Amino acid sequence: MQGGEKSRVRRIVTTRRGGASGGKYSSFNLGDHVGDDPAAVRSNRRRLAEAMGLDDADIVWMEQVHGTRVVRVTSRPGGAVPRTDALVTDRPGLALAVLSADCVPVLAADEEAGVIGAAHAGRVGAEKGIVPAMIAAMESLGAQKERITVLLGPAASGEHYELPEEMAAATESVLPGSRCTTVDGTAGVDLRKGIARQLAGLGVEQVDSDPRSTIADPELFSYRREGTTGRLASVIVREA
Repeated sequence: MQGGEKSRVRRIVTTRRGGASGGKYSSFNLGDHVGDDPAAVRSNRRRLAEAMGLDDADIVWMEQVHGTRVVRVTSRPGGAVPRTDALVTDRPGLALAVLSADCVPVLAADEEAGVIGAAHAGRVGAEKGIVPAMIAAMESLGAQKERITVLLGPAASGEHYELPEEMAAATESVLPGSRCTTVDGTAGVDLRKGIARQLAGLGVEQVDSDPRSTIADPELFSYRREGTTGRLASVIVREA
């Protein structure tokens, strides 16, 4: 890229509608690890790629494990990147995907540097520091914090995400700003608020949050609401 030239970045978030899956996975399940018919998942992933104007192999998936491993992607991996919860790349045309059904998908970009990142930030991974790890990996590719823009995708909202008091307090101790009270007056956690505050502390202040709650919105998959269910995909890609 020429100095100062911005690349076009797209961020896409799916819902549960418009796919080939049936039953508890109805219908646009993108997760291949939740017990759904593999053929239906492959069909849904093809539909997603086609809708984005990409080949199937252009979308990079992760084997998410609630850890802090970040992988730099330089080419099509030919399968899910193993035991990883964040991806970064400076290569155009590679789409980075996060699967979720209550956890926070984090999609980040420095359009001037041509660097993007995607992280799966559940409570455990967020507490361990997956988001700062992704930002650091983006910086290693030339991104600058003051230019990075972030979208926090649909996730469990604080008013519906109930946790035992001691667990909520433990999350607050490492992710300040996340502790809240649910609609029932019990202890809760709003991970998106905690992550937004964490990002601001890092110097990343251009943060938007999708207002939808996976637990409350029937158009979205939610593990806490349904148990056995599908997974949404939040995807980021930059174009040359």
